Amino acid sequence: MAAAQVEARPRRRAGDRVFEGVSTSSSVLITLIISAIGAFLLLEALPPLLRNEGGFLGFLTYSGPWETANLDAMRFGIPNLFFSTVMISLIALLIAMPVALGVALFLSSFAPKRMVRPLAVLVDLLAAVPSIVYGIWGAKVLGPALGKFYEWVHSWGGDFFLFAHYQNSPSFATGRNILTGGIVLAIMILPIIAATAREIFTQTPRGLIESAMALGATRWDVVRMTVLPFGKSGFVAGSMLGLGRALGETMALYMVVSPAPLFRGSLFDGGTTFATAIANASAEFNNPISAGAYIAAGLVLFVITFAVNAAARAIVRRSK
Repeated sequence: MAAAQVEARPRRRAGDRVFEGVSTSSSVLITLIISAIGAFLLLEALPPLLRNEGGFLGFLTYSGPWETANLDAMRFGIPNLFFSTVMISLIALLIAMPVALGVALFLSSFAPKRMVRPLAVLVDLLAAVPSIVYGIWGAKVLGPALGKFYEWVHSWGGDFFLFAHYQNSPSFATGRNILTGGIVLAIMILPIIAATAREIFTQTPRGLIESAMALGATRWDVVRMTVLPFGKSGFVAGSMLGLGRALGETMALYMVVSPAPLFRGSLFDGGTTFATAIANASAEFNNPISAGAYIAAGLVLFVITFAVNAAARAIVRRSK
């Protein structure tokens, strides 16, 4: 009878056990912190929601000016904030994504080697510029400079929806409008998307590239058939990361976009996002009930950010 051979389990080193413990503890701690933030926002938002005219349904549907000073007749809702936030963020993505894709492809596949590092550092430095600097530049330089362009576009587009010019809105002459905010925000998120995409593109297996070139493919064919399919998930992930930055941006939009109580759907009108509404109402935070109305808006932004990140992960998994 042959003796049974028992495979000895490899002994785990102390360093492995420490690393596993630290990793597990960090994951649990992050989960607890996020849960605590969500619970705090929910608990602080409940009292004003109960006082709101129409309750939670009114919070989701009321699109008039916010009235939170009178605690016995509170009226507030998120449609104006939601549509302004979405519109500015989409403009930023539509501008930043193609530019970032071109930058990432140039640095990873076309740029001379001696130029890659300086250009990459230059792009990365854009992400290090404080948002208040972008806000000052957008309000004092970009907005007024685009004023003539807005007048020309309005002369061709008239008052049709996206190009409408409201006479009582100061945002048209000063350039402090939704379109300018979207352009400034696009510049801010561009390095995030470009850096993420560049890192993924440079990880394309060398064997795939050499095989395509051996078959007579041009450099563009190599990019189209190997680099882009390999890195599309990273590009989408970087875009979603940039969208997360765009949704929560406060100071730059606070300075660049004129606040407006109503969302009227025009690129040339002002607007108020979730973040800028909270910043504008800081004087009301002495009253916990009034402050709770804006905390409710912060809770919605919190949920939207989570939904965007979840969608990004789902897209990445599906593309693999």
